[in-house]
Amino acid sequence: MNKEASEKNRKKHPILRILKGILFFFAALIVLAALGIIVLTVLEYRPQATEPAEVGHFAVTERSLSVGDGITVATWNLGYGALGDNADFFMDGGTMVNTADEARLSDNMAGIREGLGEISPDIVFLQEVDRDSTRSHGMDEMRYLMGSSGEPSFATGMDYAFAYNFRAPFVPFPIPPIGRVNSGIVTFSVYPITEAARIQLPCPFSWPIRIANLKRCLLVSRMPIEGSGRELVLVNLHLEAYDDGEGKIEQTKQLATLLEEEAAAGNYVIAGGDFNQTFTSVDRSAYPTLPGTWASGTIDTEAFSEHFQFCMDNRVPSGRSLDRPLDEAPDKSSTGFQYYLIDGFIVSEGLTVLDYGTRDLGFVCSDHNPVALIVRIEDPVR
Repeated sequence: MNKEASEKNRKKHPILRILKGILFFFAALIVLAALGIIVLTVLEYRPQATEPAEVGHFAVTERSLSVGDGITVATWNLGYGALGDNADFFMDGGTMVNTADEARLSDNMAGIREGLGEISPDIVFLQEVDRDSTRSHGMDEMRYLMGSSGEPSFATGMDYAFAYNFRAPFVPFPIPPIGRVNSGIVTFSVYPITEAARIQLPCPFSWPIRIANLKRCLLVSRMPIEGSGRELVLVNLHLEAYDDGEGKIEQTKQLATLLEEEAAAGNYVIAGGDFNQTFTSVDRSAYPTLPGTWASGTIDTEAFSEHFQFCMDNRVPSGRSLDRPLDEAPDKSSTGFQYYLIDGFIVSEGLTVLDYGTRDLGFVCSDHNPVALIVRIEDPVR
């Protein structure tokens, strides 16, 4: 090799080294990503189709339900205590992942506890309740609501049933990542819960998206109606949000089947929670879907039998969009911000609905408002 050729090769070597370094860097990233997916796949939360739910018996008195009794039921999606009026969220078109520091989380949870205390419910359905998640700074929100900190709470002395619907040691997206998530749905009751089960709903996502995603479920709790041989069956739910629509449809079908079976067995049924859908029996014209915002689905109430009543208040929205913070919105009216009617109840015959409505708390503590229902147990004639 002549001197001139040797000199050219030496000049090329730094470029080759840089290219090799870049290739090595990307190869290492691919290997790490593949290892991460393998680890998350091995550790994926895989609940059974039906399994016992966690139940805590703390009812301070052995209160029993009887025909003629009135019951106040509340439902609230807590937004894991971190989706207050300051927050937007990347899945809704916003930019935030970490939406609340510890101080704001504490303020939100205190506001939630106070808001439910003002309703003074006998039974409470809660969704998006975190128990040691990165996004909520490791707080056990269920225990907090039970008054574990020593402060009085609406749920102190209540029985509870709890089921996870989101468990992942690490959610790797977006940037910064969501991190560890342990979250679920909880039902509180002043009446003793005799039995509770977690029933898995269809998951619309395939691998690998499925491995670090929600595994939504129905939390079914039971308590006897004294002297009737019947049960009050409580179904706490949080149906699919970010799917193509098929997931909501399949989950709603499974819910309808369960409700029809319980009604056919002669039981009283109250299903409540965040449906992420609006009942077709509700006029939602005051809250049209605005361009660029998440759109809720619909539940065809005609697909259910005549044994059920559908309770969803259209006077006050129960949910808001997270495409931008509410406290920065120049116009919070229904024409300037996206609101939803997606939280409510389905009630079987034998229960007379006395009242229901959404409590307007301004979405200060959560991206949802609580909804309250009052029913009376009747003696159904079949």
